[in-house]
Amino acid sequence: MTIPVEVRKRLGLRRGDRVAFVEDGDRIVLRPLVKSVEAAFGIVQARKSVSLKQMEEAIRVRAAKR
Repeated sequence: MTIPVEVRKRLGLRRGDRVAFVEDGDRIVLRPLVKSVEAAFGIVQARKSVSLKQMEEAIRVRAAKR
């Protein structure tokens, strides 16, 4: 598929990049696919901060329930 140069520049797309077509109501939106985990960093915001100790305890509790 050929994407116009103006659209590629706006989305930061290069040859070989993958895109997704996402339904948004009555229209289809073109979105670049994330290439790596690092590229997605910061997209999800935590509701609250927890310490490493709290995280480890939550993992222990969850593992014990299995």
